[in-house]
Amino acid sequence: MDIFSKIAAGEIPSYKCAESEQFYAFLDINPLVKGHTLVIPRREVDYIFDMEDEEIAQYQVFAKKVAVAIKRAFPCIKVGEAVLGLEVPHAHIHLIPMQSEKDMLFSNPKLKLSEEEFREIADKIYTEFKKL
Repeated sequence: MDIFSKIAAGEIPSYKCAESEQFYAFLDINPLVKGHTLVIPRREVDYIFDMEDEEIAQYQVFAKKVAVAIKRAFPCIKVGEAVLGLEVPHAHIHLIPMQSEKDMLFSNPKLKLSEEEFREIADKIYTEFKKL
């Protein structure tokens, strides 16, 4: 079982932002900006484009709801989406609140946040997600 599967199963703690039977969203622990969230399928699949059409469609709809929640919790121009997937062998979407395209540069320094800050951010997103 990979690290993201363990996170989705609750075996490794995370800052939960949203969940469904099929998908799980949690804060990136090395965020580019406040609200930087990862969205994963609970099913172990390494490459997003190995997912069946119906599953990837449901995945994107779930990610859209998470993005709406992020935008409500952290007002921004747009929420950017990035799929990189080389660092962990589990499909994942990065959702990043953007004030400019520079907010999506993964070479930018990562934020250093306290546990309390992470909890507050996740709670704000989760609260907005539950309203959708």
